[in-house]
Amino acid sequence: MPHETSDETARVREFFAVRAAGWDARFPDDGPAYAMAVDELGLHEGDAVLDAGCGTGRALPALRAAVGRDGTVLGADLTPEMLAAAAEAGRQNLAHLLVADVSRLPLADGCVDAVFAAGLISHLPGPASGLSELARVVRPHGRLALFHPVGRAALAARKGRTLTADDVRARPNLRALLAASGWELTSFTDEDDRYLALASRTP
Repeated sequence: MPHETSDETARVREFFAVRAAGWDARFPDDGPAYAMAVDELGLHEGDAVLDAGCGTGRALPALRAAVGRDGTVLGADLTPEMLAAAAEAGRQNLAHLLVADVSRLPLADGCVDAVFAAGLISHLPGPASGLSELARVVRPHGRLALFHPVGRAALAARKGRTLTADDVRARPNLRALLAASGWELTSFTDEDDRYLALASRTP
């Protein structure tokens, strides 16, 4: 039975739907940053990995390279237009693409070894429920990477905003949120040119 779509979820989908066609052109130089973040996720050949909120699939080439031909790459995104842009870029050959809300994934418990999530957490209507759902589909001791190619301060400055103490991506807030959602924060980097939080799935 389908779930009702919340107003916030609908707003997120609408925001990205109208931007999908030109999304990659706005960020032409992010490829190396994605590849570096995927490398730090520590994937192995044959692993199964989920790109949660995969958008146009900018991480998919690096994820496919990391798990090899025998691995499994899943790309899930709320917005069909973003997945269409991924397909137009030829990335549908790198992963199984799913139109899905990452807070309600159509996946079995413990079915993937790791999750990569670029720019996701700030767009989750309920970060705790979203992170708990990601924990559900990851095997015990599996890994999570929360990534953005721009750090919090640089991104806030770009948008004319200031950082606030309640920012969910701040280390103390994120550590507590992850711990309550089935994860342990293991590494945290927040620099001008990247944001990367790595976590391990608690048993």
